[in-house]
Amino acid sequence: MAKKKLTEHRLSVVEVERRKKRVTLLIYIALAAATVVAYEPIRHNGFVGYDDNEYIVKNPHLTGGITQQSIMWAFTKPYASNWHPLTWISHILDCQFFGLNPLGHHLVSVLLHITNSLLLFWILTNITDSTSSPQAGAIWASAFVAAVFAVHPVQVESVAWAAERKTVLSGLFWLLTMAAYVRYARQPAFGRYILVLLVFGLCIMTKPIVVTLPLVLLLLDYWPLERVRWGQSIGAASKSAKWLIAEKIPLLAMSAFLSVMTFASQKSGGAMSTTENMPLDYRIANIFLSYIKYIGKMIWPSRLAVYHPHPRTGFSDVAVVICALLFVLITVFSIYMGRRKRYVAVGWLWYVGTLVPMIGLVQVGAQAIAYRYMYLSMLGLLIIVAWAVKDLVANRFRWKVVAAVSAIVVLSAFVILTRIQVRHWQNTITLFEHTLNVTKDNAAAEHNYGYALSEAGRLDEAAIHLNRAVQLVPIFVEARNNLGKLYLKQGKINEAIDCFTELAKRKDAPAEVHYNLASALLMQKRYDEAIKHLAIVLELDPDYAHAPSAMAVALMSAGRTDEAIACFNKYLRLNENSAELHYNLAVAMVMQKNYDEAIRHFTRVTELDPNNAGALNGLARVLDTLAITYAEAGKFDDAKITAEKALNIAKTAGQAELAREIDSRLQLYKKGLPYQGK
Repeated sequence: MAKKKLTEHRLSVVEVERRKKRVTLLIYIALAAATVVAYEPIRHNGFVGYDDNEYIVKNPHLTGGITQQSIMWAFTKPYASNWHPLTWISHILDCQFFGLNPLGHHLVSVLLHITNSLLLFWILTNITDSTSSPQAGAIWASAFVAAVFAVHPVQVESVAWAAERKTVLSGLFWLLTMAAYVRYARQPAFGRYILVLLVFGLCIMTKPIVVTLPLVLLLLDYWPLERVRWGQSIGAASKSAKWLIAEKIPLLAMSAFLSVMTFASQKSGGAMSTTENMPLDYRIANIFLSYIKYIGKMIWPSRLAVYHPHPRTGFSDVAVVICALLFVLITVFSIYMGRRKRYVAVGWLWYVGTLVPMIGLVQVGAQAIAYRYMYLSMLGLLIIVAWAVKDLVANRFRWKVVAAVSAIVVLSAFVILTRIQVRHWQNTITLFEHTLNVTKDNAAAEHNYGYALSEAGRLDEAAIHLNRAVQLVPIFVEARNNLGKLYLKQGKINEAIDCFTELAKRKDAPAEVHYNLASALLMQKRYDEAIKHLAIVLELDPDYAHAPSAMAVALMSAGRTDEAIACFNKYLRLNENSAELHYNLAVAMVMQKNYDEAIRHFTRVTELDPNNAGALNGLARVLDTLAITYAEAGKFDDAKITAEKALNIAKTAGQAELAREIDSRLQLYKKGLPYQGK
């Protein structure tokens, strides 16, 4: 009888395990399906003119695909104020397989996000099963956390923004590091520890925010792994706090290395704000505002924007004081509750700690908050919510039903809101039109929206928004510069010159401002002034595109032909393959009636750019002129040969009228007659 009962018990245990596996599989499928549904509109999205151009579209290191040079560049050269070689390699692979088709880039990001969601669910179910605490085997709590992570609208910025590949990729390696650490913590072994170090080594090559991961692993030692030794209770896997900290020293050293690399990259790239631009009291005040705002957006994800302007307010603001008090109270409460409900302390410290690098004490950029920073940080808050509800409904069937229905409603709402949010990322215009609708006094959004409208040819609308950006922030260099460029498109030369002149007075005015001012001055034939500003451009950036050629053209237009030719030759020695320089030098040689040199340089242009219509046309005309000269000197054989070359080139260039003229002259040369025209 006893043997029969034991057999029945074993069968029931096996059946329970089977059911658990089936439920787990269904949850995996549901997570993937819900994420696909939420992000389905991304197939209509393109790149946006907000970092995507700098990072991907106009990044010459990526667009050529996988080469030895591109891989070396990824590892050795900081770019766009960051050092994250694995992220660059992921973009290089995208360009290798998809070119600049945005659909491929977006689908890879969505696939990474789905993988992260599934991996998160696997980690949470396994990590809670590894403990004897009452939270063991919290499959539904784990599923809720993973589901909210997958479909919450604040995650859209990280997934739908192609330039934010670094966020979803860092999320993948963060979670893989956690998985490797859980395996090591269960059965410590040197090989498993080395694996943790290797995976974290890859992790730090994806995005700087991962520097806090070693501290999160310490939190996991407290809960749910329960590796910390307390009092006289010594478990098989428990260790003293000092031992666990020492265990993390190699990881902390790697984080320190990444911090140094990031600081150097962002400082050299000019991404960090100085205390003059952003005073310390403003930064500290915004820290408390941000921590509370992020919680609010997680609970009620409305009015989400890609850019929220910094409030630039101190502790005299009532909202700052309230948020600071709330932050302190929540922290004290979480630590107090953490003695009995460890997940509360772990979740809160996870949230607070992982946001530290991005919270604004070291201000990178001018934004107040950015939802991409919540990608991993929100997990701490979700753990608190999920496990608190699990404890609340334990052994209460009706409450479980209410919790399940509520979860379905919340997740369904998140899916709908995420689909809407993804559509805002369709292009630059839709993105910043939405941003302006949900924020106020947003100079950055006004500028980006205005610039996008200008690129789309909607010049009058663009002028309104670019002017608004300049009104909000008079020292907004990029906005004022683009406003000047817009005026040039509209033919408002005086207004453009006023814009550029105002900027050029600044000591830190970039080379582009002086170049744009010079271009506008050339349009008004103010050659000497243009030459002065082009000299500044070449001093600031000798390799500035078109500046050397523009300088020589300006000198030539000012009648300083010898100086112009010397200028052309100087920069040709530095860049012998510049078709633009060869072309303009050829024109200068024509002006000096040095036809042989003109032909040489026009020919070089056609070698560098076979379809350059201007060079072909110029070459045909110079040869035609030279043929006329030969005929006038009685050298009819030379005239015929030269005219035939000119005729063939004119036909190649599609210059039918010029070809007819040259052919009529050629017939005269064949008869031994010179051309008598003017």
